[in-house]
Parts: sequence; C-alpha cells; structure tokens
Amino acid sequence: MKGIVEERAAMLGEYIIESKATVRKAAKKFGISKSTVHKDVSQRLRKVNPALYREVRQILETNKSERHIRGGMATKNKYLLKKQAQEREKLKNNEQNQ
Repeated sequence: MKGIVEERAAMLGEYIIESKATVRKAAKKFGISKSTVHKDVSQRLRKVNPALYREVRQILETNKSERHIRGGMATKNKYLLKKQAQEREKLKNNEQNQ
C-alpha cells in the first residue's frame, strides 16, 4: 500500500507539470479528491522526489496567484451565457407572437 501512494504522488506531479494543471483538474483526471491531490503533491512528493516537488510547487504557486483572474472570467462567462439565453428566449417569444 505504501508504494502505491508514493507512485500516485509522482504521477500527479508529472501530470501537473506536463499540463500545468490545477489541483482541481488533476483530481478530476485521476478520480480522487482535491484534498488527496494536495496532500500527495505537497507532503508525500516532497519526501519521494524533492526535485519534482519543487517544479510542482512553482506551477501551483502560479495557479494560486492567477485564481482570482480565473474566477472573474468564469463569472463573466456565466452572465454572458445567461444574457445570450435570455435574448434567444426573447426572439423566440417575438416570433411566436407574430
């Protein structure tokens, strides 16, 4: 059991580096929780492969510094899509009334 956890931590680290993935994206890809990913790459990977850990840390720090921008873009897209749906609904209603 012990070897599997370390192997998973290394696989997660390699995936995050290759794809510049967020913790959330890595968790979804591997089918595990965000907490597990975070523990694997922040604690277990540090002991198993310190060089890989440092690379992963840099990517996660970058992701952390950009998260407020991603959140803002997601909110912007949400309301843009909502507005477009309302406009389509208006057009549909106008066509039905004519």
